[in-house]
Amino acid sequence: MVEINRYWRLDSYPEGQDFASAMNLYDAPMPDIADREVLVKNLWFSLDAGTRMWFTSRTDSYMPPLPLGSPVMGFVLGRIVQSRHPDFAEGAIVRAYGQWADYSRLAPDIGNFWQVPDISDMRQHFAVLGPNGWTAYVGLNEYAKVRPGETVLVSAAAGATGLLAAQFALATGCRVIGIAGGAEKCRRLREEFGLTATIDYKNDDVSARLAEIAPDGVDAYFDCVGGPLLDAILPCMAMNGRIAICGLISTYDQIERKGPVNFDLILMKRLTVAGFFSPDFYFRGEEINRLTQPWLDNGTVSMAFDVTEGLENTLTAYAKMFTGGNFGKTMVRLAE
Repeated sequence: MVEINRYWRLDSYPEGQDFASAMNLYDAPMPDIADREVLVKNLWFSLDAGTRMWFTSRTDSYMPPLPLGSPVMGFVLGRIVQSRHPDFAEGAIVRAYGQWADYSRLAPDIGNFWQVPDISDMRQHFAVLGPNGWTAYVGLNEYAKVRPGETVLVSAAAGATGLLAAQFALATGCRVIGIAGGAEKCRRLREEFGLTATIDYKNDDVSARLAEIAPDGVDAYFDCVGGPLLDAILPCMAMNGRIAICGLISTYDQIERKGPVNFDLILMKRLTVAGFFSPDFYFRGEEINRLTQPWLDNGTVSMAFDVTEGLENTLTAYAKMFTGGNFGKTMVRLAE
């Protein structure tokens, strides 16, 4: 009997966060693999807010939009069950760009495909030891250029990348302020992860609160949000401050661009503002992991995981990142 491969397909570009009207779950025969391809049984999905840009008609994003009628793509962690590639044996665990499906047909030679070791918590291959960790480390050190003793601000601090950026900054010896939505998230950031202070953007006046807890200004801002929040923070930056922008979650579903009203403060405060795109340094993953692995091993850095069970519930999990329903790394578990 032929086994069925269920997969999510993009049938229209979603409006706002109405993903259920745009993506549908289909059945298909098991894929046949060609030479130098592998078939991977997906065990986990990594859900990442930046992929929202694939689901728009904008052609000027960091990646072109996913064509309508295509299987939905994303990072997967899985086991090779069939291989026609000489370098990857059946049974190996891999992390790759795959399909939101029970099985992914993959061509390792195209790139963004890694064989990974079997560790006690495989989810860390997407967190501290994966793209979120690489983004946090490079953003802080090579773009925000943080130094011990500085005041570092992190937006979306309860999200996967923000949570790691905040902890990496603490490990560097910085005073760290995190921005998150809701009192409970802010409490967890302080009590469980050791942040110096937090700001609840849903209930606090961000600029006023920053003026209270960082009267000398913010030396480095790790921005995952953009939009009006960036506008509120620009007046609170210290002279010669640095802003590293790795995400724009507040505007991913917007076609019309809106620049910051306080743009002039970039000049007045002599700020350095840099955007960076994490796939540009995926090839440095092993190098970065050698630096961050000790923090994971000794408990200096950790990750909270927001896990949803089942392929059929993927859209519910995905929407959490845009409605504030998640804390930490959002993932879907398909199988043990």
